[in-house]
Amino acid sequence: MTNSFSSEISDRICAHMNDDHADAIVLYARVFGGAENAIAAQMEKIDAQGMDLMVQTESETTPIRITFDHELKDSEDAHHTLIDMVKQARKLSV
Repeated sequence: MTNSFSSEISDRICAHMNDDHADAIVLYARVFGGAENAIAAQMEKIDAQGMDLMVQTESETTPIRITFDHELKDSEDAHHTLIDMVKQARKLSV
């Protein structure tokens, strides 16, 4: 399947996540990206296979790629997948 995420769609999703759900992005980095010491994170890009984050710890800033458990069909699928992932991350980080 070709990547159905144009740069405009990726930019829109990233801007929304960074502006309104920064705490969720930190959870993604900690739980799915293995950055247990993350104190901040930004979503840089999203595509059908995964998302690219820039993750900050006390000592460094590192790019992290998180691969989705399935190939996303469209932005609606991305929306539901990101919600499901944050719910799962919250359960796992307790």
